[in-house]
Formats: sequence, structure tokens, C-alpha cells
Amino acid sequence: MSIATRTRTPPVVLGIETSCDETAAALVDGERRVLAEALFSQEDHHAPFGGVVPEIAARAHVEILDRLIARVMAEAGLRFDQLAGIAATAGPGLIGGLIVGLVTAKAICAVHRLPLLAINHLEGHALTARLTDAIDFPYLLLLISGGHCQVLGVDGVGRYRRLGTTLDDALGEAFDKAAKMLGLGFPGGPAVERAARTGDPDRFPLPRPLLGQPGCHFSFSGLKTALRQTVERLGPAALEPPTLNDLCAGFQAAAGDILVDRTRRAAALFRQHHPGANTLVVAGGVAANAALRARLADLAAGQDFRLIIPPPALCTDNGVMIAWAGLERLALGLTDDLAAPARARWPLDPAAEPAVGAGNKA
Repeated sequence: MSIATRTRTPPVVLGIETSCDETAAALVDGERRVLAEALFSQEDHHAPFGGVVPEIAARAHVEILDRLIARVMAEAGLRFDQLAGIAATAGPGLIGGLIVGLVTAKAICAVHRLPLLAINHLEGHALTARLTDAIDFPYLLLLISGGHCQVLGVDGVGRYRRLGTTLDDALGEAFDKAAKMLGLGFPGGPAVERAARTGDPDRFPLPRPLLGQPGCHFSFSGLKTALRQTVERLGPAALEPPTLNDLCAGFQAAAGDILVDRTRRAAALFRQHHPGANTLVVAGGVAANAALRARLADLAAGQDFRLIIPPPALCTDNGVMIAWAGLERLALGLTDDLAAPARARWPLDPAAEPAVGAGNKA
């Protein structure tokens, strides 16, 4: 018996996100309306360990996901048989968490005979600007998060060309490690940003790896190491204001210089393939950093690019972006069968040559 044809117009998709340490569910329709959304942050679970513990994350997803799904369905006043499909993150990410979300989606699909949409988490980020701003393809994407740092040409749904990736740490990971060195806790990115606001970015000369070098790859390991060496040299004074604030400001300024330099080079390469394209999208959790947003806004203006950064709540992991990616794929008939696997690694551009030393978790 085939999956029943859904008659609801516009179509509504349930999105499920469990790739890391946030459990999320959302209902989005084909007219770009978010009908309901819910998110449970696990920050308190992981803060004592200074980072995400995969086993704890998976257990938390098991405990909360069913309730979040029930909540959004009730809020929207919908039944499962009124949905057009179920979208769930299938990778990349922590395999235990991915399995929780994907198996839940498969169960709903099997019971209610709904199409399954196994979504690449990175594609969720990549397509969010089409939900918020209804932009057309192609566009340039800078994806910066705790696990990923890439710049890609986005030519269409499922059509991505990687221009650069990190050779070691993702930018969000580097921020978290910097915060840990400075005793700022987890998550580190927001803590470093807060401290940097009153700091002197020029007090401590920190390196800018790959600055001015050919290509579009990123590297943050050398910056992180230099910060650690500076902290060790300063001793306990490094953890006290104003020195702490100056270190954070210097780290953030160096990261911004690297982002601007690498993205500028990627923009030039992107325009070789798409001379008329003029949209730069920045996505991922680090895109919530106001100082980096300002640096990228200046870059975009200088390069005659239109800059689009989704609202902060849609830059971090969320169910809305997964539901929207599901709608995009559903419209093209790109559904998945119930054997779709969870994948710890899943590059958006499988044809891209491996970058030497690449630490990107895609």
C-alpha cells in the first residue's frame, strides 16, 4: 500500500533535530510560516564537564524528544495524518543523538504512512536563509559553528561546492577551548564575546594563521596555541580583568581577521563561477557573535555583496531549519526510505578533495 496523498495546502512538515546537545522539534509550512517550535537546551547537563558528553546528550534526547513533539503538535492543533512528511537530522553529528531523532521519525512515518526526509544538518543551516529571506540560488555560504567551519557555493538543494574548510578546529570549537583556558565555562563562545566587549584587542599580539595565503581554507589551531602560551606566561593574572578581557578581545579580533580574509578570497572564487551573484549568507551558531557579524557586514559592503544572517535563534541548532530543509526536498520529490542511516560524518560536497589535516566534522 502506497503512502497516502496529503491534501492539506500548504504542506506542513515536522522537523526533528538531535545532532548534538539540543533537542528540538518544529512545524513549518510551505508558505514559510513556523506553526510551532520547541527546544530543550542541555547546557546544564554538560557544563560540569566543560563540553558535550555524547552519552549524556543521547540520554537527554531520549527523555525529552517525545514530549517536544507532542507539544508542537498540540500547539499547532494538528494530527500526524495532516502532515506532508517528517524531517529528521540524519547527520553529521553525535551518532547516539542522531539515532534517537532518526528512529523516532521513522516510527512516526511507519505508523502514519508519511514520507521520511533524512536531512543533512549542514543543509539545514545552508537553506535557512531561503526560509527567512526567500533568496534565490546561487549564493555564497559561510558556515561557522561548534563543529563546522566551511565556505561553500550553494547552487541548489543538494548542490554544494566546497571552497574552503578548516584544517584543524572549527571556529566555535576554538572559542569553547579559549573559554576553558580562561575559566569562563561552557558554552564558551558567548562568554568570550561578553568579556571581549570591554577588552583591548591590541594588547596581546596573537597570530592569524593562513592570513594572506592562497586558497580559502581556515586554521585556528595556531591561534588557540598562542593564547594558551600567553595564559601560561601570565599565570593567575590572566584570569583577572582587565587582562582576561584583553585576551578575549585579542582572540576574537584575530578570529575575525581570519574569517574576513578567507571569506574575501572565497567570494572572489565564487564570482568566477557566478559573475552576477551577490548574496553572502552566514549561518551556524558562531554567526550569533555580534562582533563577527559586524566584521562580515563590512566585508560584504566592500565586496558589493548582500549579507544575510538568519536571526540568532535560527543560527544555532533548531527544528525549524530541519523542517524547512524537509519542505525544500519534499517539493523536489527527494524523500528517503526507512533504511536511511544515521551518519556521524556527511559532507555537503562529497566530491571535494580532503584538506590536509582537516578537522571539520562534516
